[in-house]
Amino acid sequence: MDNTLPSKHVVIIGGGITGLSTAYYLQKEAESNNITYTLLEKSDRWGGKIYTDEVDDFVVEGGPDSFITQKPWALQLARELGMEERLLPTNDHLRQTFVLNKGKPTPLPDGVFLMIPTKFTPFALSPLISPLGKLRMGMDLFIKPKLDGKDETLAEFIQRRLGAEALDKIAEPLMSGIYNAEAERQSLLATFPRFRAIEEKHGSLIKGMLAAQRAAQAAKAKASTNGSGSKKSPSVFISFQSGMNEFVDELVDRLDGDLRLATAVTNLSKQDQQYQLTLDDGSKMMADAVVLAIPAYTAADLIQSFAPDAADGLNNIRYVSTGTISLAFKRDGFEHPLNGFGIVIPRSENRSINAITWSSTKFNQRAPEDHVLLRVFFGGSRHPEMMDVDDETLYNTVRQELRDIMNVSATPLFHRIYRWRRANPQYDVGHQKRVADIVANLPNGLYVTGSPYGGIGIPDCVRQAKATAVALQAAFKTETTTQIEEIVSP
Repeated sequence: MDNTLPSKHVVIIGGGITGLSTAYYLQKEAESNNITYTLLEKSDRWGGKIYTDEVDDFVVEGGPDSFITQKPWALQLARELGMEERLLPTNDHLRQTFVLNKGKPTPLPDGVFLMIPTKFTPFALSPLISPLGKLRMGMDLFIKPKLDGKDETLAEFIQRRLGAEALDKIAEPLMSGIYNAEAERQSLLATFPRFRAIEEKHGSLIKGMLAAQRAAQAAKAKASTNGSGSKKSPSVFISFQSGMNEFVDELVDRLDGDLRLATAVTNLSKQDQQYQLTLDDGSKMMADAVVLAIPAYTAADLIQSFAPDAADGLNNIRYVSTGTISLAFKRDGFEHPLNGFGIVIPRSENRSINAITWSSTKFNQRAPEDHVLLRVFFGGSRHPEMMDVDDETLYNTVRQELRDIMNVSATPLFHRIYRWRRANPQYDVGHQKRVADIVANLPNGLYVTGSPYGGIGIPDCVRQAKATAVALQAAFKTETTTQIEEIVSP
């Protein structure tokens, strides 16, 4: 009896970090499971929102400039790809975040972790929060926890535990900025479930953070005593020496499947137990399974004809548009000390921009010696109108904001503008149930994965990609086992 597994073909639509990672993890087990794959990307390059420009020895990021290491999956993949020596940590000795407060950059107090104060003196002496605001934040120690398990907005959670001023000055610019979201609509359970878990376990965010700090210090001391503490902990944020594109290039180099750029899918249909894809050149392709690693609204258009309930759910995932403009300067004549990683801007400051990153301070190897590289964020849910102004108006507006906020009057050597239209999925309240309903309504062999569903950052995209590849292999094995049982059963 021939025990060779039947050949299965998977088509992955979308060549961003999720699609590339799905192909990589699928390929790892493909030979033993007799799986082949095709990866389709409609644009002329791989990487999606990961996009690095090299301009006159400057490394300019159009999309994410790093990934977080507290979520381990991207770092694990980079190490698995042999990229350990290429990793570039942030300059943590220069780490400082400023918050624009009444028009002036004000240091975030030492000991504020995410949004929760864990050191009394720096917080008490900081001008960022008023005396009444500080008193209200301290009430977190006495407010009863919410234990009903129901979702709520980030704004509701912060106001309930820490007060309105903490939401405006700390939580909204720091937390909502990560997701380019409106705190009044952003799902707590889908974006910061850790906060709810801390509240439930400790009854207070402050108590929970202090307990976590003590546990971390004890673990560090124990590791040192056991002689296992020699390996240095990675920086909280990590990039690559030549930019984030290194991650994309290394992944692409490792893939040996059928990779096609500039190839769009114009139609997807279900044919019995398979799927038929029509490509933009008129050709057709059959697949045993299809992975949609593309925006939710694009996925909805492709599956509307045969999975309307799932398509309706996909269309209910809201998106916003965002952009960045990077500006390069000579250090000579640039008066600002750049003594930190950048400035976040509360909505109450009524500025046209959302934040400023001092890229050449945050990372080495981003600007030549004696030069400066800044990156300014615009658009999103705060200022969607900024996405539609022309490049010259945008440039002049940003120059004026830099003069007002940082007293930067120097003329840039160059600038680069990147606009990402409908590229940021919004995790509104109820997001987890919305995604669960989408998945439940997908027919067998069809998968959705990536930033619209289980986390927007690179680590979460890698995690979802791996989970999708594992689910595919398990489904094929189960199907094969069932077929064999049907053959050998009397």
